[in-house]
Amino acid sequence: MAQHEIWDVDTAARYDTPGTGMFSPEVLEPTVQRLAGLTAGGRALELAIGTGRVAVPLAERGVPVSGIELSQPMVDQLRAKVDAGTIPVVLGDMASARAPGEFTLVYLVFNTISNLLTQAEQVACFRNAARHLSPGGCFVIELWVPELRTLPPGQRATVGQVEPGYLLLDTYDVLNQRVVSHHVHFGDGTAAELFRSPHRYIWPAELDLMAQLAGFELESRHADWSGADFTAESGSHVSVYRLPR
Repeated sequence: MAQHEIWDVDTAARYDTPGTGMFSPEVLEPTVQRLAGLTAGGRALELAIGTGRVAVPLAERGVPVSGIELSQPMVDQLRAKVDAGTIPVVLGDMASARAPGEFTLVYLVFNTISNLLTQAEQVACFRNAARHLSPGGCFVIELWVPELRTLPPGQRATVGQVEPGYLLLDTYDVLNQRVVSHHVHFGDGTAAELFRSPHRYIWPAELDLMAQLAGFELESRHADWSGADFTAESGSHVSVYRLPR
């Protein structure tokens, strides 16, 4: 399925989980605090802004925030929270769409660069971020580390998460660096609801090379938004890339 088909009206309506999961204060507060510091008093642009999970609290801190978003239903959910004067959004692809003005920070959170399913599109996303930034500006990416060490030889799938009423199953195409996440929600009966999302996973070293092609240098990499050390055991990373001044 194409991304605009995945992020439809039904998905957008169910996306927000106020106070829990990725909307919980322990997840959001360190994210917003770090991003606010990286703006250095300038303007921020969120690629794939979605329903404003990060952009709304960042704007509430006084940071001027704009966005680019492919899905109109996701933008509609954002508009239920703030108007276009508060957080302007350009409807389009994060790898090519242009937002007006110049920014000191561009950011892309919660693994979303992997929604671009080819290496060429992912490189284009870096270059699009660079086009929006003033000299010395930074591009921040939050991304998971591919979990191929959990994939036994000959197996094509791993169980990523098991909770009451929820199961996450990831299927891999290691030749093309593709993974499809199958999110299964179920109750006490026999019925279940399936949501699938395709991704192209990126190793940290490959991500750094994409950044170099767009003129960035890696400034820092941590395991989370609070600044924990990134190690071989880290499941994700927050990487800050900066343009020369």
